Amino acid sequence: MPQIVLLIHDDAAKAQIVRDSLLNSHDGRFIVEWVKRCGDGVRRLRKRSGERIAAVLVNLFLPDSAGIETFDTLFLASPETPILVLSSLTREDSARLAVQRGAQDYLLDGDFDGYLLSKALRNMIERASNVEALFREKERAQVTLNSIGDAVVSTDIAGNVTFLNPIARAMTGWSAEEALGRPFDEVFRIVDVANGTRVVNPMMLVIQKNQSAKLALGCKLVRRDGTESAIEDSAAPIHDRSGNVTGAVMVFHDVTQAQAVSAKMSHLARHDFLTDLPNRLLLNDRLSHAISVAERRQQKLAVLCVDLDRFKHVNDSLGQKVGDKLLLSVAGRMVDSVQSSDTVSRQGGDEFVILLPSVAQAEDAALMAQKILTVVAMPHQLEEHSLEITASAGIGIYPDDGTDAETLVKSADIAMLSAKNCGRNNYQFFKPSMNEHAQERQSVESGLRHALEQREFELHYQGKIDLVTETLTGAEALIRWHPPGREVALPQDFIPIAELSGYIVPIGRWVLREACLQKRAWLDEKLAPIPIAINISAVELRSKQFVEHVRAILEETGLQASYLEFELTETALMQDPQSTIQVLRELKDMGIKLTLDDFGTGYSSLSYLRRFPIDALKIDRSFVQGLCTNADDAKIVSAVINLGRSFHLHVIAEGVETRAQFIALQGQNCAEGQGYYFQMPVAANEFAKLLGVDLSATVVA
Repeated sequence: MPQIVLLIHDDAAKAQIVRDSLLNSHDGRFIVEWVKRCGDGVRRLRKRSGERIAAVLVNLFLPDSAGIETFDTLFLASPETPILVLSSLTREDSARLAVQRGAQDYLLDGDFDGYLLSKALRNMIERASNVEALFREKERAQVTLNSIGDAVVSTDIAGNVTFLNPIARAMTGWSAEEALGRPFDEVFRIVDVANGTRVVNPMMLVIQKNQSAKLALGCKLVRRDGTESAIEDSAAPIHDRSGNVTGAVMVFHDVTQAQAVSAKMSHLARHDFLTDLPNRLLLNDRLSHAISVAERRQQKLAVLCVDLDRFKHVNDSLGQKVGDKLLLSVAGRMVDSVQSSDTVSRQGGDEFVILLPSVAQAEDAALMAQKILTVVAMPHQLEEHSLEITASAGIGIYPDDGTDAETLVKSADIAMLSAKNCGRNNYQFFKPSMNEHAQERQSVESGLRHALEQREFELHYQGKIDLVTETLTGAEALIRWHPPGREVALPQDFIPIAELSGYIVPIGRWVLREACLQKRAWLDEKLAPIPIAINISAVELRSKQFVEHVRAILEETGLQASYLEFELTETALMQDPQSTIQVLRELKDMGIKLTLDDFGTGYSSLSYLRRFPIDALKIDRSFVQGLCTNADDAKIVSAVINLGRSFHLHVIAEGVETRAQFIALQGQNCAEGQGYYFQMPVAANEFAKLLGVDLSATVVA
């Protein structure tokens, strides 16, 4: 593409010679713009629109400017544009001076032939282009080095500093003016953290060996003011075109914060985030080490698994924030109770494991377990809350209960579950029989995981009988489990495990939906419109969106809520009375009847009995069984019937198995009864045959 040349000359004849010379050159690459005055040339150079001027040809002596002043004016207007001076022989001194001030070259009047002028212009433009490209490359490199987040320093072959970017200046405390030319060791003081000695100059090593290198780990840079920062670096030699080493460059950065973060992450990986106690990983390391020592010294050690009793109730009723504070309080008391050589670990949730690496005898572990239970049970003052909580503990002894970390912790955990089953707030030593029980429980839990998918559950139904008319007034849905290859399991065999494992919620939803579908089918068949009772566990009652799930199932099955009756235990109601009352009221507003099951075996708080929107009481079977043989049981049954009457509650006796019990309940004006005396629980198709049938003709005399 032709390049534009600006010709500034007041002599028209000479200007024409220049134009003709360039236009007639063999490559024809130039377009000439001609002006007569310096001011016109300046305006053209500064003109933003139009194509850029590639070069200037100028006679220094013009009507509005003369001599070196002409050059200075044009150079100031466009320093990047190359200038070629056209001069007469008599004014050659001015032309030379212009070259000294920045002009590319000059030509005398006799040298204006096309070839020479064209060649001079091409060389001049090419040199200017190369200089501009080199300047831009250098500028880019300078901006890059000054902008990157790492520090950069370079030295010459003698090891004297030749460059520092802003990061390097900030990290060393040296300004560029002070550092340039100084030996690298004077500006960069690097020490080994391990022994405090200075590190050998890495730049000189790079220069001498002509290969890249890095500082060893654990090096620190000592700033000019004495402050230190951990650094990581890489250094490399600088070469000339011939490959000879001319210096070195080092790139480094501050890793103090990164090392602190790494140390913190390492700590967090081995410690509990809430209590800062050792977690499962660190406990396993310490326990494995303690076992090795105990084996070598022929000693015993103990592991205590400690789990808080009903901690979930605290979280559910008072919130996780209060629960976390309680865990911190418990953790602090445990740490204060053990020796410095012992380890208190939080495994997650409300479960702690304590390692006693050396015990003379098993009784030492028992004393520690009792001490832990005692301090945990003391009131915890948490701001506005004063909380009391108990714990259950299991003890595993090395080598009796396990010779490796995993087995020993598992034994202690099994013993802790046994302590829970023994009423909580106690400790138990591991026994082999516990392992069998735990394995059985694990087998049940594993089976429950797939039972719904495999359709292994079935509902049986047992009728409720009016004790005066001896007619069917309702039915209770009772779940049965048919695990493959095993006998049918009754609720007491698997429901407690389902509650502990969390499977009770999906199982409960299945029971509710299945019972509603069955009731809907019986209504469609015009069978007796009696209500269906369903047992609701405490876990279900506390589960999120329980009421919404009940409402959704009723809507899905098209069943009226008045055909449903929920049976709830006193324990379920009393675990969180305030929130429970709200849930019961919502269920009651829907039209669902509420029965208090197993009455007399739990809290039996009359104040809450008055506040709960209960429709009926169910006398526990343990009292009904002793009704005719135990005077105390008979008094309790009578008291419950009278209590129900005074509270205007329907009273149902469960577990009626003999005619004598039936007659005794009739005599005390108990409203309803349920039990084997009237009817065994049967499958839905069998129970359908009983609907509309007078059961007084079918009971065993």
